[in-house]
Amino acid sequence: MHLVLLSAWTVLWFVLVEPHGGFSWHYLHTGGQLIYQDTSDHGTGGLNLYAHHPELQMGPLSFLAAGLFNPFPEVTGQFLAAALMSLLGLVIVVLAGRSAAHHFLGTGTNHQRLRQRVLIAGLAFIPMWIEVAVRFGHLDDVLALFFTTLAVRAVTRGDAALTGLFLALAMDSKPTALAFLPLLLALPREKWLRAGLWCAGLVAVAWLPFFLGDSHSFAAARFAIPNQPASALRWLGVGDPKTPDWDRPAQAALGLALGTLAVRRGRWAAVVLLGANARIVLDPSVYTYYTASVLLGTLLWDVIGQRRLVPWWSWLGLLVLYGSVFTVPDDAARGLIRLAFVAVSTAYVLLWPVRERGSRGRRRPPARTDEGPVYSAPGEGRPDPGPWPGPAATPGAGPPAAR
Repeated sequence: MHLVLLSAWTVLWFVLVEPHGGFSWHYLHTGGQLIYQDTSDHGTGGLNLYAHHPELQMGPLSFLAAGLFNPFPEVTGQFLAAALMSLLGLVIVVLAGRSAAHHFLGTGTNHQRLRQRVLIAGLAFIPMWIEVAVRFGHLDDVLALFFTTLAVRAVTRGDAALTGLFLALAMDSKPTALAFLPLLLALPREKWLRAGLWCAGLVAVAWLPFFLGDSHSFAAARFAIPNQPASALRWLGVGDPKTPDWDRPAQAALGLALGTLAVRRGRWAAVVLLGANARIVLDPSVYTYYTASVLLGTLLWDVIGQRRLVPWWSWLGLLVLYGSVFTVPDDAARGLIRLAFVAVSTAYVLLWPVRERGSRGRRRPPARTDEGPVYSAPGEGRPDPGPWPGPAATPGAGPPAAR
């Protein structure tokens, strides 16, 4: 029933938005054609892509994926891509639920209430996912967030190789996914090296050929966009008309620092939210599709980082960041709202007391829980909760990942 409701919600938003969608698909369509060009004739595609087209700020994996739609007419390809990207949003919600179920094994969690939490948070997440996937058609953001969710799933299972692989694929899709790299630190310390080598190796395989093939590819890193009046950057005193040279490195550094701090405080489920916050607070633009990464962060925090039934951070993020676009006419006021959301949500996930799940690397079921009746296996006092989002709680079980 949860999947049916979420699927119907996704289809409804797709039908409403698709006729007016694909705002930025032409970037992916162009890059998808250029990246498959032969570079032997000194063309502007292939490994010369970023040198001649610094405005294409997507990762090479995104262009390779977009090129799969080249055989279709552009309108048909856009529609098929939008449908596929919409489906990935539904998959992300399911993956978040399964990750949470695995994470809470052995803690006495009531999985029926967990399903309800995933459903309520998913209902807030889907509209913003349709914004990035259908209205804007940003395949790069879609792939980066999808692979990041797979990395979260790998973290809950304690799989170092897959965690590094999926984080690398996220960065190969969109460079801003670098801010999610602290997820590696959520693994047990002895697995850091293996995960890091997988991640670094796959990032190098994807990006180095472009920079070694044409040194002018570094121009893409210096591409600037206008500093919008509604950006939070304006409230921080940055009045430059375009992106300052220090801005992109500062975004990455802030996201990495906040994510690392979250892991050290045992709140690794907040890494994606903090990385997304770092982006929107320092980005000179205010496109609404940016909010999709924030809503993925709130989804993961609401279902993994805390145990309240109502995932109010997901709905707060939707109403504050997306709702203010339509209800607050003043640019400066919207910039202040963005800054306030980042400050409050960051302070909350890092400083607000949360229930500890037991000692590091070992889980113990609590004597009493606010999650409702506790059961340890199907058939013991309660009906089998079913296969989604995960198995019933099993005391003492769970992956070796840290808190």
